[in-house]
Amino acid sequence: MDFRVQQIVLKEYLDAVKQAEERVRGLNKELERALSNWSLKPVVESLMALRGVQLVTAMSLVTELGDISRFDSPRQLMAYVGLVPSEHSSGGKTNRGGITKTGNGRVRRLLVEAAWCYRFPARRSYPMQKKAEKAAKQAQAIARKAQKRLCDRYRVLLRSGKIKGKITTAIANELCGFVWAIACAVMAEQTAT
Repeated sequence: MDFRVQQIVLKEYLDAVKQAEERVRGLNKELERALSNWSLKPVVESLMALRGVQLVTAMSLVTELGDISRFDSPRQLMAYVGLVPSEHSSGGKTNRGGITKTGNGRVRRLLVEAAWCYRFPARRSYPMQKKAEKAAKQAQAIARKAQKRLCDRYRVLLRSGKIKGKITTAIANELCGFVWAIACAVMAEQTAT
């Protein structure tokens, strides 16, 4: 067998990965530049204190949702995103089903993807601490509380025999509430100053 052909193919694959990484770096720089002049910059930076939320996710959440404080409660935001259970009730009998999947599917997908990060034990890594430094103090406290609660909840649900996909959806539901809490805290702090 001729290994030269395999080496050429491997080199092509490696070059493709390097080009993709370079494109991602360029896009992140553009996002950082756009963020520097945005009025919602404090909200974006505070959301990045959450585990599993980087610049792209935070900016996408804020762009898709707009002023998150317009929702009166986290439950209202969860319903808007479609992360609440469906209900089929008749008379005195209540039957709950899977999530409704109504509302903003892009936000729902972002939250579910971020929720996968909570399957690991809670810890304060150096990159997380560096990322959280830009966040408001109240947002940092909420993010720490979120990490502890959601990591513990993931393990409890896993031990109880739940399916990982359903666990992650449940975590995304709660993560949505923490996103609401952080956004509202930061917006209230901005209006107070």
